[in-house]
Amino acid sequence: MDSVALRTVGLLLLSNIFMTFAWYAHLKNMAGRAWYVAALASWGIAFFEYMIQVPANRIGYGTFTLPQLKIMQEVLALAVFAPFSIWYMDQPLKLDYLWASLCLLGAVYFIFRS
Repeated sequence: MDSVALRTVGLLLLSNIFMTFAWYAHLKNMAGRAWYVAALASWGIAFFEYMIQVPANRIGYGTFTLPQLKIMQEVLALAVFAPFSIWYMDQPLKLDYLWASLCLLGAVYFIFRS
């Protein structure tokens, strides 16, 4: 994998970590707060997600097609979400994570095969 691909994947992975916390951590950490407080906190976290995601897509576009960038983002989102939900949100490990991962691997195959 070349440096453009590694930088793109690394930045998208990092942006997905921020995205996952922005979207879901408030369910655990701010359950007793008003929704708009959680929204403001999430927007604050999402700012950093966008500051990483936008350069990642700009770096990767050209080496990857737009559909390849999107599928890559979805695979990374699931790769970040599964451990987050198990370890941070204390959700049970389910066999459904495996099936969802296999579906995404199929998407990766079809979008990258040409």
